[in-house]
Amino acid sequence: MRPGLARGGEAGPGPLKPSVSKTQMGGSRKKKKMAKQLQRLAEEEEAAALEAEEAERRGRHLQALSGATGAERELEELLFGDCLAAEEGELLQRLGGPPRHAAEEGGSLLRDSSDSEVENEAKSTFVSKAPAWVDEDDEAEEKIDMTHRYRRDLMKSDAEKILTKKKLKIRLEEQFQRAMGGVPAWADRENRKKSKRTRSDSGSDDDDDLLCRTGNFISTSESLPRGILEMKSCLPANQERLAEGKLSTVQFHPSAQVVMTAGRDRSVSLFQVDGIRNPKIQSIYLESFPIYKARFSADGEQVIATGTHHKMFYVYDMMGGSIIPVHQVRGMEDKFVKNFEVSPDGSFMLLTGTSGYLHLLSMKTKELISSMKVNGRSTASAFTSDSSKVYSYSKEGEVFIWDVRSRKCLHKFEDEGSLEGKCIAVSKNNQYVACGSVSGVVNLYTTDACLKENNPKPVKAIMNLVTSATSVTFNPTTEILAVASNEADEAVKLIHIPSYTVFSNFPVFRRKQIYLTQSMDFSPRSGFFSIANNKGKALLYRLKHYSDF
Repeated sequence: MRPGLARGGEAGPGPLKPSVSKTQMGGSRKKKKMAKQLQRLAEEEEAAALEAEEAERRGRHLQALSGATGAERELEELLFGDCLAAEEGELLQRLGGPPRHAAEEGGSLLRDSSDSEVENEAKSTFVSKAPAWVDEDDEAEEKIDMTHRYRRDLMKSDAEKILTKKKLKIRLEEQFQRAMGGVPAWADRENRKKSKRTRSDSGSDDDDDLLCRTGNFISTSESLPRGILEMKSCLPANQERLAEGKLSTVQFHPSAQVVMTAGRDRSVSLFQVDGIRNPKIQSIYLESFPIYKARFSADGEQVIATGTHHKMFYVYDMMGGSIIPVHQVRGMEDKFVKNFEVSPDGSFMLLTGTSGYLHLLSMKTKELISSMKVNGRSTASAFTSDSSKVYSYSKEGEVFIWDVRSRKCLHKFEDEGSLEGKCIAVSKNNQYVACGSVSGVVNLYTTDACLKENNPKPVKAIMNLVTSATSVTFNPTTEILAVASNEADEAVKLIHIPSYTVFSNFPVFRRKQIYLTQSMDFSPRSGFFSIANNKGKALLYRLKHYSDF
């Protein structure tokens, strides 16, 4: 009979399924439970091993902390007090006990974070202690004597003979702001915030254009910036031989790194300019001849010197080492020869005579070529850089322009507002003419206007001097105009061209070192600037914008 069929042909219950006993099911459950227990035991053993390793590391740490020498203990007690031992014991106790949650977290986390947790706990329980010693003078406000000659100008009334240090600081800040013309832009927070917002709004389009191009956007400016003139004060150029009395002339050599000084002590000295020691090269002495003015020849091989009350003048030949006196110039009847100029091309020497006469001499033979006469009395003259013209300034405030070749007057104009002419200078690029008058005003003209108009308007009237303007000179690049007066101390100003603004950091505020300016000059490439004063010094300054001498 086939399985699945009952007797009598009736159908059975269907195919038979394999039966699983209860004993087999219980065995599999026990195996899973034992595996979980073994895994738990393995994890506990691993945590115990990590805990033992951490305890060993802490033990070594405690041993290192407790191993301080006796000298170290005494030093710590001296610095931190007697409570150091108790606090150190508490700290060591906290360091000795491992954190409770160390076994629950992973071993790597325990190693990395255990030190930081202990340090954080120590910091949180640290109590600040009172200082061991207090200086009573620190709490008392320091009193400043305002009657001292350096602080007397800061007093507003006689009641302020004594001020606290804090009030004096506020007073100095106010004085600085007045000297600088108000609060500097970098110190005004509100304006800085506003300017930043406006720049961010208006500069977005410019930034987009900038990012669309490639190239080198970082470069140094070749033109001299306005406002602040970067300069360094050096030792005086004649430090190794200071003049005894007034120094009337200072001039740089046209080609060598040499400066010449001459003064009323009857000496002419040459110094090598290095900005550090400025060693002396040579000095010559002219007996009974106080020097009024001295100048290099255009080639730098000769020095011409005139006296204060002499009809003669001297020529010092530096190549031959000889001193040649020129006693009489044939055709000249002037009693004194004082002021003169040398043409840049080295061909002519222009002597300023009396009664408005200008005498043109040959630089080679020192003989008279021709004489020119202005209306009134001539006070100053200047050659153009190409030596083709001469600008002569009269005492009546008129400027005459002469042609050197024909000795004819090309044009004449009146210096605006001038009561008496004192000094004149022409820029090296023949673009500007500066005229200084007795009122202290220095008018700056363009040469085109001077050649065409009878009453030209100055492009700038410099009114920073309150006494007579006695010296004006341009630097070789026509970026600086120096103006000075020999009638007041520190009366020197440097003007930036073409902005026609004064450099605010020269001379130094409330620091007297220039005194009365007698002469000024720039080195051939504007690297140095020198001032001759009445104390016998040729002050020397390094202009950092210019890299060459």
